[in-house]
Amino acid sequence: TGERGSGREQRGTMDVLSIIGIVLAFTAVVGGNLLEGGELSALANLPAALLVVGGTVGAGLLQMPLAGLRRALAMMRWVFVPPRHGFADGLEQVVRWATTARREGLLGLEAVAELEPDAFARRGLQLLVDGNEPEAIRSVLESESGLREQRDVDAAKFYESMGGYAPTIGIIGAVVGLIHVMGNLADPANVGPGIAVAFVATIYGVALANLFFLPIAAKLRSCVREAAQYREMIIEGIIAIADGENPRAIELRLNGYLE
Repeated sequence: TGERGSGREQRGTMDVLSIIGIVLAFTAVVGGNLLEGGELSALANLPAALLVVGGTVGAGLLQMPLAGLRRALAMMRWVFVPPRHGFADGLEQVVRWATTARREGLLGLEAVAELEPDAFARRGLQLLVDGNEPEAIRSVLESESGLREQRDVDAAKFYESMGGYAPTIGIIGAVVGLIHVMGNLADPANVGPGIAVAFVATIYGVALANLFFLPIAAKLRSCVREAAQYREMIIEGIIAIADGENPRAIELRLNGYLE
C-alpha cells in the first residue's frame, strides 16, 4: 500500500514456529504413507497436482479484485516474518505526547505531528492540533482503522476461500481419474493402480486446504487483529489527551494493551 501500518511496527525475526509447523505437517503425511507400506512415488502425480492447484488458484482469483489480490500477496510474507507492533514503545510515545500537551498545550504537538512516521498516528495528532472535539477525532480515526482492518481481512479471505475450494476440486480430480479407470476396465491389471492414482487428487486437495491455505488465513487474521489493537491503543491515547487527562492516568489506562 506504500503506507506503513505503524511507526513502531517492527518487521523482524523469522517465525520459526511457522516453519516447524509446515515441515511437521507435511512430514506427518509423507511419513504416515511410508509407515503404511506405501511408496513416496505413490503421492507424486503431476496431472493431479496441476488440476488441484490450478483449479484452486483459479477459483480464488475469480473472486478477488486486483487490489485485493495484490494486498493478499503482499501479506503472504507475514506467515514467516509477521509484523511486530511495539505496544510498549507506542504507549511510551502516547505518554510523551500527553506530557507535551500538558506543558505546552495542544499546539505544542504540531512539531511532533510533523515528525511522526506513522501516518495513522500523525493524522490523529493533526486532528488534536486543529482543535477537533474528542468525538469527532474518534469518529475519523475509528473509521480509518476499521477500513484498514476490513481491507486486510478481505485479503486474508483469499487464502481462506482457497482452503474451501481445494477439497472439492480434489474430488473433481478423483472423479476425472476414475473416468479414465472406467474406460480401461478391460485391463484388470491397471484398475487398482489407476484408482489409487485417482485418489491422489483428493489427498492433494485436503492436504492443501488443511495444511496450507486455512492455517495461512488464520495466521494472517491474527496479524490483522494485532494491528487493529495497536491502532485502538493509539486512538484511546489521543482521545484521552484531547480530554485533558493526566499522563500518568493515560499510562495506567493503556497498560492493558501490553498484555
